[in-house]
Amino acid sequence: MLNASLKQLAAQLLEKKISSVELTEVFLKHIRSLNPELNAFITINEEMSLAQAQVADKMIASGQTHPLTGIPVAQKDIFCAKGWLTTCGSKMLSNFISPYDATIIERFNQVGAVNIGKTNMDEFAMGSSNETSYYGPVKNPWDTLAVPGGSSGGSACAVAARMAPAATATDTGGSIRQPAALCGISGIKPTYGLVSRYGMIAFASSLDQGGPMAKSAEDLALLLNVMTGFDARDSTSLQREPEDYARDLDKPLGQLRIGLPKEYFAKGMSASVASAVEAAIAELRKLGATTVEISLPNTQLSIPVYYVLAPAEASSNLSRFDGVRYGYRASDYTDLEDMYKKTRAQGFGAEVKRRILIGTYVLSHGYYDAYYLQAQKLRRLIASDFTEAFKQCDVIMGPTSPAVAFNLGEKSGDPLQMYLSDIYTSAANLAGLPAMSIPAGFGDKNRPVGLHIVGNYFREAQMLNIAHQYQQVTDWHVRAPARLPEA
Repeated sequence: MLNASLKQLAAQLLEKKISSVELTEVFLKHIRSLNPELNAFITINEEMSLAQAQVADKMIASGQTHPLTGIPVAQKDIFCAKGWLTTCGSKMLSNFISPYDATIIERFNQVGAVNIGKTNMDEFAMGSSNETSYYGPVKNPWDTLAVPGGSSGGSACAVAARMAPAATATDTGGSIRQPAALCGISGIKPTYGLVSRYGMIAFASSLDQGGPMAKSAEDLALLLNVMTGFDARDSTSLQREPEDYARDLDKPLGQLRIGLPKEYFAKGMSASVASAVEAAIAELRKLGATTVEISLPNTQLSIPVYYVLAPAEASSNLSRFDGVRYGYRASDYTDLEDMYKKTRAQGFGAEVKRRILIGTYVLSHGYYDAYYLQAQKLRRLIASDFTEAFKQCDVIMGPTSPAVAFNLGEKSGDPLQMYLSDIYTSAANLAGLPAMSIPAGFGDKNRPVGLHIVGNYFREAQMLNIAHQYQQVTDWHVRAPARLPEA
């Protein structure tokens, strides 16, 4: 049951082989067993989860079914959920009970999915290792000495450890894909604007995007069918006709052109990651795909551009939460030292304070033109690189992360090395493109490796098709950590 796909679980529920209450209890028991060690969840509320499961059972009994009705889904603690503690991994919100549901939560509730709990995360989504959480670090279930990735490390760990069959997450510079890669699961960041950000606590509003995590591409498609759609409450939400993201899963790959950026394969990637990625691409060639070398010449700019723009937006977004103003504008402080002292008093962790300071600096008088405006210009160049590349190929592939999961504490004293974990992922956020990571084997220390797939705008169904076809001839996505049940 713990290793079953969403489709298999839905069939079990529909055929009355198990009830939603019973299924929810199975996962709650598994959470109770593993969470004290892995720390994937901040909040578990068994009473509320089981109450939702009872509603789901009534829906199934009355014939009101959906592929996700009665299925437990873990929710990243960045999404407001009515009646649930919603902390965003921060001391600042450690007693905040949300009075309303984020749009994503509403949509899962409408189809009868069960909120199995709120997952741990880097504080305000600022981190690449899940070590900045006020509630302590999450551990990688494949090796508890390693990080799970961030900021959605709790969601990734929960799915990998089979504490939930699926989870929600968010991605600002790689925060769905990088932890998915490091934990050996599948995760997708949709095109910017496809998933409503209403009720999602903002980090960098022009970059943030919600998306799902699960074991397989097929599961991701079912989750996206629920999560996407226009929302008038979100000014960045796109008005498009609804799609069935599972419609092309079984389509052959004979006409597929895969672009391989020479910048990704030149240097910086560990040998074990390179070997796994090359083997995955070779497998796709066997399925009929062809490959072409492409160039993304401004790739090296993505990290500095991201770490100018994202902190700038964060310094504005963190100045408010539900209309409560905390005051992190440059004009409120006499200098950076004054700002540091005042933000420290508010109880933020070191990484959040670091990014607030960076953001305030680049937006301040005398530096705005030199840093922020220049970064915006470079962002357009990065997006233009992708536009040119997609004239030669259908999708772009490479590693999700330059190396396998690093050890807890290994990079916490070196922010630059931590930031470089997102070297292959942040450009897709800057361009607003859909991108995903799927399991592609194991590297150093037998830790998971992810294959990164970037598609053109609104090509999620095509990307899921590619991933699904790959997963039909490989078994990386069904493997579970050794101390957990095998599929």
